[in-house]
Amino acid sequence: MSQQNNLHDCVRASLEAYFQDLNGTDPAGLHEMLVKAVEKPLLEVVMQQSQNNQSRAAQWLGLNRNTLRKKLVEHKLME
Repeated sequence: MSQQNNLHDCVRASLEAYFQDLNGTDPAGLHEMLVKAVEKPLLEVVMQQSQNNQSRAAQWLGLNRNTLRKKLVEHKLME
């Protein structure tokens, strides 16, 4: 994996571009925005890799199974 494809570097570059786009305007809700942007694809991939086994996915994520279910519902990945 090249340095440019490193998750840390991709997030940093995206945040720097975001601040550039703001052009001096103060951001609002930055932490929540970033968590939501990362959390949904994380949940999608982990659920796919675990073959939708919530217990296994929760273990991989270091979450309680009920917390995982809540997050899946929040992101409309489960009814």
